[in-house]
Amino acid sequence: MPRSYISGLFGTSPISPLQQHMAKVQATVEELLPFFQAALVEDWEKAESMQQLIAVREDEADALKRELRLKLPHGLFMPVSRRDLLEVLTMQDRIANKAKDIAGLMLGRKMRFPDTMHAPLLDFVDRCSDATAQAQTAINELDELVATGFGGNEIDLVESMIDKLDTIESDTDDIQVAVRAILFKMEKDLPPVDVMFMYRVLDWIGDLADLAQRVGSRLELMLAR
Repeated sequence: MPRSYISGLFGTSPISPLQQHMAKVQATVEELLPFFQAALVEDWEKAESMQQLIAVREDEADALKRELRLKLPHGLFMPVSRRDLLEVLTMQDRIANKAKDIAGLMLGRKMRFPDTMHAPLLDFVDRCSDATAQAQTAINELDELVATGFGGNEIDLVESMIDKLDTIESDTDDIQVAVRAILFKMEKDLPPVDVMFMYRVLDWIGDLADLAQRVGSRLELMLAR
């Protein structure tokens, strides 16, 4: 990624590169649903194409993350602490990594979920993507928060966004419980190793929403300081 691009971002605000990184992260997560749609019908050629796209998106996020860490100012007059920004960046990075891990594991093992799990599983992926999208929405308000000195109506708006993120994450927990219950009823008829990896994939999908919520939690800490 050209250094002039990063320098340009920092020339306006240390917040903007964080928002750019989250946009890359969300672009990674959004490819998961079409990946699952292909994998569940065993269209492995399309699934592989989607997995490669996810890997490219994650690599782009990684490149921006590395530049961000190198270029983030150490000055005393940053609007928010360098540590806070790096902690948010770490949570965002883990979201993209998890999306790549999910697609890689499913494709590598050519995992076949039972037909009765397909619809709720797609709902689960979709709702977890909603969580990461909501985290992005909150991150995109951070520069406005800085501009208003973390006060006024803007802080109320961000707090409402974080509340919505918490609600979405709670929804993903409920869906995950339901999907795991379906698998539990069927697991005795499935190969044990396959079942083990199915549970792992379900846990990793849920991690997307959990990590998105942690992004919101880090923002709440910024608001409290």
